[in-house]
Amino acid sequence: MAAKTKDSSIHGKTFSGFGNLIKLLPTGTVFLFQFLNPVLTNNGHCHTVNKYLSGILIGLCGFSCCFSSFTDSYKGSDGLTHYGIATMKGLWPSSSDSAGSSVDLSSYKLRVGDFVHAFFSLIVFAVLSLLDSNTVECFYPSFESTEKVLLMVLPPAIGAISGTVFMLFPNKRHGIGYPSSDSSKNS
Repeated sequence: MAAKTKDSSIHGKTFSGFGNLIKLLPTGTVFLFQFLNPVLTNNGHCHTVNKYLSGILIGLCGFSCCFSSFTDSYKGSDGLTHYGIATMKGLWPSSSDSAGSSVDLSSYKLRVGDFVHAFFSLIVFAVLSLLDSNTVECFYPSFESTEKVLLMVLPPAIGAISGTVFMLFPNKRHGIGYPSSDSSKNS
């Protein structure tokens, strides 16, 4: 019986770790990058305009990955999910309705973990975007042929390090696009 409980605990931790890893990058942001990058880089055959447009895309998507680490959601007294931005004083709601008045938004204060999660999500997105084949061909075409080892080793290494950090320090935020948390659980 104890072995079965231990297996259940290991499976639970594994699935929880995968869930936290999935929350590492906003899916919509990664999809937008994967969709627009080939167009903006002209499939790696860049001109100056393509480099600027691709750089803007990478910057905006990187900002989105960081910003999502500072968003959270709560159920208002009206039963609807409301979103906000975490601040030093608590959650700043996205709308000025009275739904948040029954919820203690000060329990959603910024934490050190929010900055750690933002940093690692930015690092993972940077590796994903800057080592994308179209980006490599556009910005540094000679890099691909001379540094293949780095292109093969860096993404799994950064993924393993980030995955470990996120499994050890799970994200308690339920930002935009994720199910809301109970206000009593978030402290």
